[in-house]
Amino acid sequence: ANEDKTMSANLKYLSLGILVFQTTSLVLTMRYSRTLKEEGPRYLSSTAVVVAELLKIMACILLVYKDSKCSLRALNRVLHDEILNKPMETLKLAIPSGIYTLQNNLLYVALSNLDAATYQVTYQLKILTTALFSVSMLGKKLGVYQWLSLVILMTGVAFVQWPSDSQELDSKELSAGSQFVGLMAVLTACFSSGFAGVYFEKILKETKQSVWIRNIQLGFFGSIFGLMGVYIYDGELVSKNGFFQGYNRLTWIVVVLQALGGLVIAAVIKYADNILKGFATSLSIILSTLISYFWLQDFVPTSVFFLGAILVITATFLYGYDPKPAGNPTKA
Repeated sequence: ANEDKTMSANLKYLSLGILVFQTTSLVLTMRYSRTLKEEGPRYLSSTAVVVAELLKIMACILLVYKDSKCSLRALNRVLHDEILNKPMETLKLAIPSGIYTLQNNLLYVALSNLDAATYQVTYQLKILTTALFSVSMLGKKLGVYQWLSLVILMTGVAFVQWPSDSQELDSKELSAGSQFVGLMAVLTACFSSGFAGVYFEKILKETKQSVWIRNIQLGFFGSIFGLMGVYIYDGELVSKNGFFQGYNRLTWIVVVLQALGGLVIAAVIKYADNILKGFATSLSIILSTLISYFWLQDFVPTSVFFLGAILVITATFLYGYDPKPAGNPTKA
């Protein structure tokens, strides 16, 4: 039993470490790919989302194939039994997948109706909504220190993401009505983000199906919703310049990193949880911003950024702080 505990603790920290690495490299590559001056059309992010989902499915099928002792017949049987013969189990994943798509559209609405600072600060509420859903849906118990650390984390990320003066110059005059629409969109996105993440965690932890099978199911719906997005937003551009317009080596790296992200997040949710995922993502925001300052020189850190970074790091340590080892209130 002790060996199992150590093993799962190792997997927990390994998956969190890989998540920090993956998120940081994804942010940096995306920033870098945007700064490059390329001839011809830019790649469409809506198509990149679909390609990443399809790559994720292919990777998961390979992993299931490996688990099936590299036998095609066994792979076929597993996919048939677990996905086609259990339509209700598969349909369960249409919920988080649909919510993620809705959330991306809501954030697009929010960004069009809010200034960057308000958007970044309010969107960090997802850290708290995730904790609330974890407590209500998974029966997770959080101590006072944990709640406190989540509030500090939320404040820290808001400061880190605070736009610099140069970004504020572009802020458009927004009417009170459109700001209300923007705020409602962000708040809905925060609740949907918290719910979808915890719902996926509940499915992963309460069923016998492997993470990879679950990811194939999630990716299947993700691709369908993603293709709908391509058709709605970029239908005209795709019919004019093709689905893979503007793709180059760097675009493919971004897409592969995005697909890897999907796999890592599933592992993090299975072996750790959504709340720890929030901490890992916050640390990678700081890391990518600092590397971006030294490497891409497209960012000048302000005192607000450093204050935020200190808060995020403090919150991370405080969350793991357990004042009395006996009678641990958390079920990590």
